[in-house]
Formats: sequence, structure tokens, C-alpha cells
Amino acid sequence: MGIQIAPSILSADFANLESEINRIGNADLVHVDVMDYHFVPNLTLGLPVVEAILNRTELPVDCHLMIDDPDRWAPGYAEVGAASVTFHAEAAAAPIRLAREIRRQGARAGVGLKPATPVEPFEDLLTEIDMLLVMTVEPGFGGQEFLDVCLPKIRRAREMVSRSGLDVWIQIDGGVSKETIERCADAGADVFVAGSAVYGADDAAAAVEDLRTLAADASNLS
Repeated sequence: MGIQIAPSILSADFANLESEINRIGNADLVHVDVMDYHFVPNLTLGLPVVEAILNRTELPVDCHLMIDDPDRWAPGYAEVGAASVTFHAEAAAAPIRLAREIRRQGARAGVGLKPATPVEPFEDLLTEIDMLLVMTVEPGFGGQEFLDVCLPKIRRAREMVSRSGLDVWIQIDGGVSKETIERCADAGADVFVAGSAVYGADDAAAAVEDLRTLAADASNLS
């Protein structure tokens, strides 16, 4: 698996989601941020909108659930056809059971970590997941400034995955742009969520390609 770019529709025009997703037809994933105004201080969209998106795009849909009680709600996103479903370690009561249920429903299971949550306690969980999401901003809002303090954490995550020999993707989300993506790729990330860097561009597809090229050139992955 090489570099993947996952534009976040959090920065798109919610009134024209179908056309906004069509602008990123060359992306690897469509990243959908689900927020419940409890786990994070923002409210976005939920399962009915995700279902509508799935019915209108052939791109794999990557759901990032910034919600309380993901043990209850996350499997539903896998059940309707999301390609990957990420829940937050800070919110899950039984992360192993939840990851297994997401996988049973046919999706890749991801675990997300806030900037201050250390990655090391989750090394033993790598056998149960397909993706580790390292947040590079505090979750809840798009357009935030990238936190450089997270770069060593990305490196430690890559070292953990390399030791395991498992096919676990390392995704980063927050402040990804032409100015920051190379540092993240060099640190070992391979899946990049970009919102305003893509949807703020006149040509969103060209922005996706630019980010992919920068990341690929800087990647330390063999």
C-alpha cells in the first residue's frame, strides 16, 4: 500500500456534497467526519448522510467517528458500506470487541488518538485494527494549524507497525497541507486527510495530485 490522500468533506460545501465529491474523483478515499457535539464541541452529520454519500460515489468512504459511545454506533457505519470506520480510543469502552465487530461487518477498523494520547499503550492492539489515526490537531474543527509536536508520535507509531510486520495504515488528520505533508510522510504516515488544502483550491483534483506527489517523494517507506 502506497501513499493515500483522503480529502475531508468537512471543508466541502454541505449543500452540494455530490458535486463536491465529484471534484475529488482522483482521491484514494473520501474522509467523512462524524461529530456528535459531545465527544467534540461540534456537530456535523450522521449515518443517513453517510448512506447517501455511499449511494453517490464509487470512492471508498473513510468514516472518522468523533462521537461518544462508538461501541453502540460505529458498527452501523460499517454495515451500510463504509470502507473504513475509525473510532476514538478515548471514547470506546471495549475497543477490541468493537474493532472485531467493524471488521465482521466488512470494513477496515481504525483507532483514533487525540494529540495528547500516547501511542505506546496501543501496540498490542495492532493485531485487531487496520489503521491507526494520529490526530495532528485537537479534533472537532477543520482549518486548524498543524501541531508539530505530533511528529515524534507519528515516528513512534511507524516503528510500532514496522516491528509488528502487520499491514496497519498510519493516518494523520489535521492541518495537512503542501507545507506540512512532507514532514508527516518522512515521519512514517501513509494516509493523509486534507480538508481546506484540497477544497480551498480552485482545482481540487490538482491539489490531491500535488499532495500525493509531495508525500511520495518524502516518504521513508520502502
